Amino acid sequence: MRRLAVLLVLVLLGCPAGEPGRDVQAHIQRIENELLPAVLVAGEPVPLRTLAERMEQHRVPAVSIAVINNGELEWARAYGLADVEEGRPATTRTLFQAASISKPVAALAALKLVEEGMLDLDENVNEKLERWQVPENKYTAVEPVTLRRLLTHTAGTTVHGFPGYAADVTVPTTIEVLDGEGNTDPIRVDTVPGSLWRYSGGGYTIAQLLLRDVAGEPFPAIMRETVLEPIGMSESTYEQPLPESRRGQAASGYRADGTRVEGKWHTYPEMAAAGLWTTPTDLAHYAIEIQKAYAGEPSAVLSTDMARQMLEPGMNDWGLGPAIGLGGRAFRHGGANEGFRCGFIAFIEGGKGAVAMTNSDSGGDLVQEILLTIADEYDWPELRPTEKTVVELDPAVLQEYAGRYELAELGVITIEVGDGGLWADVPGEGRVELLPESLTEFFVRDEGTRVTFVREDGRVVALRASGMHAARIDQ
Repeated sequence: MRRLAVLLVLVLLGCPAGEPGRDVQAHIQRIENELLPAVLVAGEPVPLRTLAERMEQHRVPAVSIAVINNGELEWARAYGLADVEEGRPATTRTLFQAASISKPVAALAALKLVEEGMLDLDENVNEKLERWQVPENKYTAVEPVTLRRLLTHTAGTTVHGFPGYAADVTVPTTIEVLDGEGNTDPIRVDTVPGSLWRYSGGGYTIAQLLLRDVAGEPFPAIMRETVLEPIGMSESTYEQPLPESRRGQAASGYRADGTRVEGKWHTYPEMAAAGLWTTPTDLAHYAIEIQKAYAGEPSAVLSTDMARQMLEPGMNDWGLGPAIGLGGRAFRHGGANEGFRCGFIAFIEGGKGAVAMTNSDSGGDLVQEILLTIADEYDWPELRPTEKTVVELDPAVLQEYAGRYELAELGVITIEVGDGGLWADVPGEGRVELLPESLTEFFVRDEGTRVTFVREDGRVVALRASGMHAARIDQ
């Protein structure tokens, strides 16, 4: 995409046109200064912004990045402030909450115990659970809950994710979380295990207790001994709450409006699902270890056979821990905790990948932009921004969509016509432009979120976005 322009510049500067990929510093500078959006509009010039500009626009205090190339960690950089109020800069050793990326790392420990004969992927987990049992019901009578199903989100378990616990709140035990005595519902089976894919942090909390019961050690110790230390994740820990001695190394989480999370961050007793504190460098070591094992190279954790089972796409293209993407060519995962957003992608073959972590609720879009820009810079053709075509609509049609829409998860979204187009004022995000793909389908410029307006009897009565329904309230 930008490759021809870069080559022309290098020729003009007298640099060898065939060597741009060997200059790591040049890669870094272009990524810092030519950040791509997640969505390109057909016929419009590519809008290139600096990383610093996008951090300011998204209100993201800190970003930390690591890039894998040729099977090695090629570079890592950190930008901005780990804590704004303290004026503390982020470094490559700054700890971020990995949020749901905790899951594929925890899965590595589970698979290690399978290889050691302590667990079986297809055994009923109640055979090994000692202090708590998955409650039996009509669904478990048909099929059992197994470790394989827990790791692939096909066990039929409830509870999608966890909000964590603020600094002044009593943190429940794992068993109390499982029984709904914390701030989430009880984790139960409400459909036949193996019959459908449904993301479940609750399932990983069951897996956490399973590992604890089988290994006979606290979960953070299990993770340290089986995964973190053997593969060189030297900065990382699953300890929740974070020990006092490590808190000066941790980034504080921030809301989308720029205010700091009360108490700096939340505590997550659901450690396997959301409790990992880590760095992009350490997550790069995780990805490299899996790439090595898959390729048949010596691994400190997995055999080649188990690595290939781990990355075999199952229901909804999910492996044993990570999602499998790009037509089976990559493994990936994202994460969203209170005040933190992050993501990684690693190619199964070829030794390529990247990790980006932020300390803001509004960091998700920036993470996507960073990963796409890295892919463009390193010429990974499989990963590219999405290109969309905008259609022209009569201004009278746009006016029909103007109004107020109530979304239970966010509040009231105001849609208005102005500056030649349609705009949405979204709580916590501000004003964003909606571009039309068809009469009722729109997308958000830069990030690409799809917004669909719903008509009944010729009237606009609602909109749908990101799987959420917002009813119109001004009619």
